[in-house]
Amino acid sequence: MLESQKSKNMQNMKCYAYIIAGVVFQTIIILVFALTVMRIKTPSLRLRSVTVQNLEYNATGTPLFSMTLNAEIAVKNKNFGHFRFDNTTTNVTYGDVIVGHGDIIKGRANAKKTKRFNVTIDVSSNGVTDSAKLSNELNSGNLTLTSLASLRGKVTVMKIMKKGKTAKMNCTMTVNLESRVVHNLDCE
Repeated sequence: MLESQKSKNMQNMKCYAYIIAGVVFQTIIILVFALTVMRIKTPSLRLRSVTVQNLEYNATGTPLFSMTLNAEIAVKNKNFGHFRFDNTTTNVTYGDVIVGHGDIIKGRANAKKTKRFNVTIDVSSNGVTDSAKLSNELNSGNLTLTSLASLRGKVTVMKIMKKGKTAKMNCTMTVNLESRVVHNLDCE
């Protein structure tokens, strides 16, 4: 009878050991899941390509330029949940002066996907006060512009976790005035 009691105690000990091992294993799985899947990252916002249309410029006398930029913008969502963003504006600047803007309409970038869309931006040198610098750039045949945008939205993971994130874009481009092509498109 004493041996059967010892045998039952051993079985109980094994059962408790299996339960503890199962709980530890589940805790490790939950911890790995929480650190990888549930970690919410900021989506990235970039200019993928820019084409120039209707370019007009004058480097002599009063320097001026006007053009239409067709920009392909990409929102890369690195999360396991979708990123829903609001309407915003992308600004094009020459120096510190805003010379054009385009509207980004609200949308959604699905989980682990890149959402691409086109934005048309009318750009004009109205408001540029540094005419000497503008004249030098127009005479050189290359015009340097910067595109800035801030895209606010929410990342939703598994319909239970929602976190606000803001994707920012700061891209510099050089427009070759002779060939009407954008060179050196560089985004930070």
